[in-house]
Amino acid sequence: MVMQSGEHWHCINPACGCSVIVDASGKIEGQNPRCACGTAMKRNYSPPAFHYLDFLRMSAEAVTQRETSED
Repeated sequence: MVMQSGEHWHCINPACGCSVIVDASGKIEGQNPRCACGTAMKRNYSPPAFHYLDFLRMSAEAVTQRETSED
């Protein structure tokens, strides 16, 4: 598993709740890093960003103003 500097990892054991920030990049062959409690750790989920669909988030008012100004 490739670990990049600045990533946030957390322990999946709810009783532990440990979280770490990676300081230096590294690679562990075949498995996720382990917490001090012995449980595997996972990266925090970050949803994908689709910048080419940002126009869908425009307010209806802005779209209406744009259409009337083009006429």
